[in-house]
Amino acid sequence: MSTRQRHIAHLHLHASLSEAQYADIIELVSNVTPHVQAVPPNAVQLDLTSALRYFDLSPYDMVQTTMMRLQALYGIDCSAGLAGNRMLAAMAADASAPGETTWVPTADAADWLYPRPVTALPGIGRATAETLGRYGLHTIGQVVDLPAGTLQRLLGTGPARLLAERARGRDPRPVTPSEPAAHLAADLVLDRDCLDPVQHHRAILGLAEQLGGRLRGERRVAGRLTLTVRYADRSSSTRTRALPEPTDHSPALAAAALGLLTSLGLQRARVRAFVIRADALLPADGAYRQLSLDPGDARARAAEVAADRARRRFGPEAVRPASLAG
Repeated sequence: MSTRQRHIAHLHLHASLSEAQYADIIELVSNVTPHVQAVPPNAVQLDLTSALRYFDLSPYDMVQTTMMRLQALYGIDCSAGLAGNRMLAAMAADASAPGETTWVPTADAADWLYPRPVTALPGIGRATAETLGRYGLHTIGQVVDLPAGTLQRLLGTGPARLLAERARGRDPRPVTPSEPAAHLAADLVLDRDCLDPVQHHRAILGLAEQLGGRLRGERRVAGRLTLTVRYADRSSSTRTRALPEPTDHSPALAAAALGLLTSLGLQRARVRAFVIRADALLPADGAYRQLSLDPGDARARAAEVAADRARRRFGPEAVRPASLAG
């Protein structure tokens, strides 16, 4: 019985990402394929195999499309690798310049690996490289050509067997999507210390809007919010509040977060950063929601769904609340 060939992409993101930004990237690429593995702090791996027929694109074109979306929506350049397994895809990404993709078809993997330095293989540390170098083994091809018994005498049975497998381009590991996070967080580091309560208020509204969008994107609701405020002297204050009911509705999250801000009584505090964390997370379809007789509530939620669709298509700044305009 034949085995379907896998197509694994490794994207190295040339950006310094906050936790919230990295989560947004994971959410974006998950719209391409559900088989996404985070490789913190600035890389992701995608198994494109099952998505090829759905999008009717070649593996290379799917990678290019994903890279263009990352550039258009977030201004992030990527180095990409495309291959038949995770190890080769990561090595191919390391060999790519920003904005470029290196594709290593399975049939060409041995030839592509042969002249490369042995240090390009994952897990080859300085001590192993020095041991191999003393015997004139500097390239992957030289390791492949070495008899198995000789390599075992140099490195030991276990390390020699693992190195031989990697040198031949073998990596059976699947792309494993991470378990849903136990909490979600949105943070804002200000350009300078902020004394203005109006700007504090706007910052909290913006973070609550981010957090609501991410919760809805993951189809989860939060039962508790925690607000942390960091000050210019590096001290901080934290307040936590259980929500009246689990929610992903941005106005409800904003109201709770603003209540936490008010409880801190900051007045003229010199604030450097805000962090809002949502936890006690539940699947949205398994959480109760109190029925509302207010037709405005239904309209607000419908508008929120439409705004989320627009942001997914045109970028996170496509639709913003009027309170955050300007």
